[in-house]
Amino acid sequence: MPDTEQRQAPDPLRWKALIFIALAQLMVVLDATIVNIALPSAQADLGISDGNRQWVITAYALAFGGLLLFGGRVADLWGRRRTFVIGLIGFAVASALGGAAVNTAMMLGARALQGVFGALLAPAALSLLAVTFTEARERAKAFGIYGAIAGGGGAIGLILGGLLTEYLDWRWTFYVNIPFAVIAAAGALFVIKEPAEGRNPSRLDMPGVFLATSGLVALVYGFTRAEADGWSAGPTVGLLTAAGLLLLAFAVVESRVRNPLLPLRVVTERNRGGVYLSLGLAIIGMFGLFLFLTYYLQVVKAYSPVTTGLAFLPMVAGMITGSTQIGARLMNRVRPRLLMAPGFLVAALGLLILTRIDVGTPYATVILPGLVLMGLGMGTAFMPAMSLSTHGVQPQDSGVASAMVNTSQQVGGAIGTALLNTVAASATTAYVTSHAAGAGSAAGAVEALRLQAMVHGFTTAIWWAVAILVLAAVVAFTLVNAQRQGAVAVTRPDRDEPEGRGGEGEKGDELTVPVFAH
Repeated sequence: MPDTEQRQAPDPLRWKALIFIALAQLMVVLDATIVNIALPSAQADLGISDGNRQWVITAYALAFGGLLLFGGRVADLWGRRRTFVIGLIGFAVASALGGAAVNTAMMLGARALQGVFGALLAPAALSLLAVTFTEARERAKAFGIYGAIAGGGGAIGLILGGLLTEYLDWRWTFYVNIPFAVIAAAGALFVIKEPAEGRNPSRLDMPGVFLATSGLVALVYGFTRAEADGWSAGPTVGLLTAAGLLLLAFAVVESRVRNPLLPLRVVTERNRGGVYLSLGLAIIGMFGLFLFLTYYLQVVKAYSPVTTGLAFLPMVAGMITGSTQIGARLMNRVRPRLLMAPGFLVAALGLLILTRIDVGTPYATVILPGLVLMGLGMGTAFMPAMSLSTHGVQPQDSGVASAMVNTSQQVGGAIGTALLNTVAASATTAYVTSHAAGAGSAAGAVEALRLQAMVHGFTTAIWWAVAILVLAAVVAFTLVNAQRQGAVAVTRPDRDEPEGRGGEGEKGDELTVPVFAH
């Protein structure tokens, strides 16, 4: 009996749609770092206390990280385009409130609101990409562009934040989101199309929403408190314990309810599970680089905010090259793990070079090659990882599968900031203690010891980041066993699988037929 191919005519506006999806993703990623550069100026202008300063970052992280799974499920329920537009409009309004803030409460409220709408926007954007580009070669190119933006947007945020803060005003780091959002929303309404069969009309799993949101909030906040109070502090231990219990209860509930918030098939499939875990680990190492190299360049090397941002440009170029010229070109020719694992190892090599920094290290001979290798490796690994994270998933689950990508990155960022900052602080204190006696009491000697101790703390933390990236490579190579993503699905009408089997694209009614490039 002849096989019949399941082919759907591609959307003629799909490449224009990619422009607006990528623009929205760039806005979300930029916001993660652009506000960091503006924070000292905003703190002085609004009179934010040192104790409340961290909440400008934490309020966003808690809302965004805690609500991502809920946002992904809402995208499946409401429709991805509608959720995408609502997220964009809400993010623009929240950004306007942040730019117009007159006190601490208004600023923190605006940041939390940005997180809420970001949690709607981010999974909707990735799932729109997944359902818009289904042909293997086009999917590779689209996810290559998306992966480059996801990886390099943070560094671009450092540049843009420095320019806006230094030459205009810190408020423009918020206002700049408004034109991004307006253009992307208008483009979405006129250009983006969404397959109707991708909707999931099932009722919301409210116990799952409560357990997932509270568990993720406790986890992110717990790591934030660990950074401030230490790992053995009562609040830190209590929050992390509560997070573990809540997320365990969430897993139990999701295995039993009829319409789960997060169908366990999304994360228990080994390839997607491997992607989520390896991406989360890689983000820990990447956040370590951003955090410590930014302080190193500004405090130790006395770079201005703009110069610091420009110093990261080679890494951005490396990420774009790795995503679009290496990952996208090879994704249909080799297995994803043969791009992900080597990519993470190349990034680890870049970090290994950066462990050689000292107070007087020249930029060109150590920092530049380290950044280029870091960018090339992460760009090469991110592209197949982003594509594989939604590959083979049921259409009605693509929103929540996309949310899991963002959740792994958000949790990885929170863990990376807390863990590596604690490692650096401990190493710095130990260095001062062991070298203080021989440093002398002159002002110059004390300052030299302070800078040397700071750099020692940075390099110690970067060594940890190297090990974590190597672990990410091991996880990717071990768990990700998918074939290359250049296959076409065809039906086998002589085979009838019961419902609940074969829905993940690995088994069941579909047979993968290799497509060889000539």
